[in-house]
Amino acid sequence: MAEQKMNVESFNLDHTKVKAPYIRLADIKEGENGDRIHKYDLRICQPNKGHMDMPALHSLEHLLAEKSRNHTDKVVDISPMGCQTGFYIAMINHDDYDEVVSIVEKTLNDVLEATEVPACNEMQCGWAASHSLEGAQELAKALLEKRSEWTEVFA
Repeated sequence: MAEQKMNVESFNLDHTKVKAPYIRLADIKEGENGDRIHKYDLRICQPNKGHMDMPALHSLEHLLAEKSRNHTDKVVDISPMGCQTGFYIAMINHDDYDEVVSIVEKTLNDVLEATEVPACNEMQCGWAASHSLEGAQELAKALLEKRSEWTEVFA
């Protein structure tokens, strides 16, 4: 039986065929004035086999969001996936895949050097008690150890 095409790109991805970790271009949207948003899938954990614990994921989100902007002004947003297996990275007018991979690598190295989680307080964060710098750094270290695999999406 043929599967119905879904509106959400990731719902059309066969999650049983991918091999995390990887970075893939998931979608491109073009605005009325020609700006293009490139959405990248940064998959950290193997779908349906593992997931990030919320405090580590939450801290990694803060660190990626803050530190990535030290390497480019093209980041629009970095958002965690609800399944807790990765993040979506939205970039404006930036279609250089190799540079995106490099930005992620540099940012993860920044995470390893971090001494605190940015905006980890009740004024700047909606769940300030749910953070783990150590957990975020463990995720970053494990991801960097598999850097050579990031461009291979499918097993």
